Amino acid sequence: MTLRADEITPEEVRALADQFENAPLEEILEWAWARFGERAAVGTSFQGAGLVMIHHAVRAGLRFPIFSVDTQLLFPETYELRQRLEEFFGVQIEWLLPEQTPEQQAQELGPALWKNKPDLCCTLRKVLPLQRKLEQLAVWMTGVRRQQSDTREKTRILELYHFDVLRDHYILKLNPMAPWTRDRVWDYMKQHGIPYNPLQDQGYRSIGCRPCTRATDAGENERAGRWTGFDKAECGIHTFLGESI
Repeated sequence: MTLRADEITPEEVRALADQFENAPLEEILEWAWARFGERAAVGTSFQGAGLVMIHHAVRAGLRFPIFSVDTQLLFPETYELRQRLEEFFGVQIEWLLPEQTPEQQAQELGPALWKNKPDLCCTLRKVLPLQRKLEQLAVWMTGVRRQQSDTREKTRILELYHFDVLRDHYILKLNPMAPWTRDRVWDYMKQHGIPYNPLQDQGYRSIGCRPCTRATDAGENERAGRWTGFDKAECGIHTFLGESI
């Protein structure tokens, strides 16, 4: 169920965002569960930060629904990782699918759409499936971190968006991993033996669709390996909502 305007005010969101800056991760997750329960869900692409968040939630007994967008263009290692994570955490991870298969998309819009119109490809295969899912939620929980790229450096831990203007529906975006550094994330991952994508060990520090992801070089930011050759740093799932209120 999408968030109603009378459930939380922009002023309260801003106050909570300030409060959460110095709060333990467990406290932030417990707030989300106590206030919204299963109307808060974790969206993950199986990067390290999201997995750390899920580990904290599972360990605390907070049974947030978990979902991921399957563009049907992911690496084989990513599909294998999903199964390993379900077994490790004892959870079920819902796949969100595009309306068209890659083959159907190619028939309608031409082959390898990601090569000439990557924004459209991301919209069809990522953003639209996510939009349909968010219509069912009050809180979207992410593993976004400020250190990942310039486009994410101003991310707040709690943000409010006007999701559906016609129906006056809102959604909270909870980014509890925003202050975490990459080193802190991976220290935690190793300490607790959390499964991760083996491509990370080959220099892939941000892993998306197979055709649009490469390993990064020394000195590049974490997301520099995405959409090489295009003036593009985001797929759109973290920008389509516009500016937070």
